[in-house]
Amino acid sequence: MNLSSLNFMSDWINQAITNGIPREMIILVLMFPIIATIIAFIRQVVGLKSLGIYLPSILSISFLATGIKFGLLFFAIILVLGTVFRFLLVKLRLLYLPRAALILTLVSFITLLLIVFSANLGIGNLTGIAIFPMLMMIVLVERFINLQIERGWSEAGWLTIETLIISIFCYFLMVSKMVQNFIISYPAIILVLIIFNFLIGRWTGLRLTEYFRFQQVIKSK
Repeated sequence: MNLSSLNFMSDWINQAITNGIPREMIILVLMFPIIATIIAFIRQVVGLKSLGIYLPSILSISFLATGIKFGLLFFAIILVLGTVFRFLLVKLRLLYLPRAALILTLVSFITLLLIVFSANLGIGNLTGIAIFPMLMMIVLVERFINLQIERGWSEAGWLTIETLIISIFCYFLMVSKMVQNFIISYPAIILVLIIFNFLIGRWTGLRLTEYFRFQQVIKSK
C-alpha cells in the first residue's frame, strides 16, 4: 500500500490544529488505537500477559501525563499502600464493595498527604502534573487487589510486571517525535489497524514465548 494514499485526512487534521484544536489531543486520539493494537499483538502473538488491554493503555497514557519517573514511583507507592491496607482490613471481615471503597479512600488520602508534603518541602514540581491520570492509577489498585485474591501474590506480581513492561514500551512509542509526526502526516493509518486486528484475531499459531517454553517438545518431533 502506498503511504500517499493514507494522507487524505492530513489536510483536515492540519485545519483542525489551525482552528485551535490542540495538536497533543489529536495525537493522543490517533495514538490510542495504535497502542491497543500493539498490546493485542504483544499478548496474542508475542505471548506476554497483562491486566487486560485497557489497563496497560490507560497506564501508558497516565505515564505520558505524569512523566515516566514520577508515574512509576507513584504507581509503585499506591500498589504497596493498597496491598498493605488490604492485608490490614481483611481481618475485619468486611463485604467486598465497602472494603474496596475503603482501600481506595485510604490510598487517595495518603496520596493527598504525599502531594501536600512534597509541595511544602519543595521536593519535585507537582504543579504541572495532571491529577486525573493520578486518579486513574489509584483506581487500578482495585484491579490489582482483585488479582491478588483470585490468583495469588505470585501471579498477580508477574502480571503487574508484564503490564508495566508493555505500558512503558507504549509510553516511549507515544513520546517519539518520529511516531507523532508520522501519524499526523498519515492519520488514516488507523484504518489499516482494522485489517491488522482482524488478522491478529485469526491467529492460531504458537506465541513466540511458547516456542521457547516448549522448545524441547518441538525439537523432539
